[in-house]
Amino acid sequence: MTLIKSISGIRGTIGGTVDNALTPIDIVKFTSAYASWIINRSSKKNPLVVVGRDARISGPMVNSIVVSTLQAMGVNVVDIDLATTPTTELAVTAEKAQGGIILTASHNPKQWNALKLLNEKGEFISDKDGKDILDIAKNDNYVFAEVDDLGEVTKKDYTDYHINEILKLELVDKEAIKAANFKIAIDAVNSVGGIVIPKLLKELGVNEIIEMYCTPNGEFPHNPEPLPENLKDISNKIKEEKADLGFVVDPDVDRLAIVNEDGSMFGEEYTLVACSEYVLSNKKGNTVSNLSSTRALADVSTIYGGEYNASAVGEVNVVEMMKKTNAVIGGEGNGGIIYPESHYGRDALVGIGLFLSHLAKKKLSATQLRATYPNYHISKNKIQLTAETDVDGILVKMKEKYASEKINDIDGVKIDFAEQWVHLRKSNTEPIIRIYSESKSEEEANKLANKIIEDIKAIM
Repeated sequence: MTLIKSISGIRGTIGGTVDNALTPIDIVKFTSAYASWIINRSSKKNPLVVVGRDARISGPMVNSIVVSTLQAMGVNVVDIDLATTPTTELAVTAEKAQGGIILTASHNPKQWNALKLLNEKGEFISDKDGKDILDIAKNDNYVFAEVDDLGEVTKKDYTDYHINEILKLELVDKEAIKAANFKIAIDAVNSVGGIVIPKLLKELGVNEIIEMYCTPNGEFPHNPEPLPENLKDISNKIKEEKADLGFVVDPDVDRLAIVNEDGSMFGEEYTLVACSEYVLSNKKGNTVSNLSSTRALADVSTIYGGEYNASAVGEVNVVEMMKKTNAVIGGEGNGGIIYPESHYGRDALVGIGLFLSHLAKKKLSATQLRATYPNYHISKNKIQLTAETDVDGILVKMKEKYASEKINDIDGVKIDFAEQWVHLRKSNTEPIIRIYSESKSEEEANKLANKIIEDIKAIM
């Protein structure tokens, strides 16, 4: 059994013993700490928090505990029940709430669940705020409300609201999408994407929709992370049905993977690249992704006169850099699109609207569109160390060794060569260094990774 407490929330496996898994006791403790943090920041007698959840089997149980605990703390709740992560984020601002809790373990298997925490902007809480909440939980520093001050619960559905917000976006071209007469397959891994994506596509004018795993029962039919090795079913279905493309989302619908008409992968790194090209071709501006994302975004940004900036890994860091550089679009190389015209959160539904508008106007197939972008390959490796290894010291020596190259050390060490890059990050939970390398071929990316691994071994 596993329980992981971090600055972004608490996640773990269902069942087991207290403090070793995501038990009801742990859920109450952490929800109470978050409620205390909300109360301390608010001038309201009964502050408001939005709660949404993905379709995990444990969802109803976790939801009832969280909602009741917030009530017990004197916090009013808008319970939007089954909802995507970006839907919950939008609901926070629409309700003028003081925060939000998303009950989802994202791409983790079905035995997992989690509480992800939002501030009053509908954005993930900061590093400092997360540490404050962890401290409250550690010290049991919360006071429950007296009977006359208990919170009240209102139930609402925000699915249509989210869809309408996407339809209102200037660059989402419903008429162009309708005219393209797309035939689209979707794989929603039996979670909340199965509720909202078919409705969104119909509103966008897509008449032929092939639904796969769209029953929101939490019984994931395959590993729910939208990686190529997990997408064989939809790949085969696209070829069988002669569909134009396929969309795949994770259980909470903040990541978007695209499958081409021939069953090949568009590449989750290139979801952001394609959507960014579309936005930049209509509005000059800057872009942001994290240090471990493809260089193709920088290439496209330069073509359209924009400036590209890299952030530390993590959605909070990407958003912070986007605000700092006034970026018009950004995100992460895992298929996460952040489009400020909508909101500052990864949103697969916004990605669908932008991508289909782009594809329709280009009048290309998905494979043809993918071929217009620089073709990079990322290799992901790690090197196991001992508990006694000075990981920070190794990173410093690697930085010194490659001092003649372009170095970024805001998150580990990224070394930018003329035609390729490598990013070294230490794990916060185990003695390993993660090694991400990118080059113009898989062979070259692996070759670079192996060279760096040999350098680290030599230093050790």
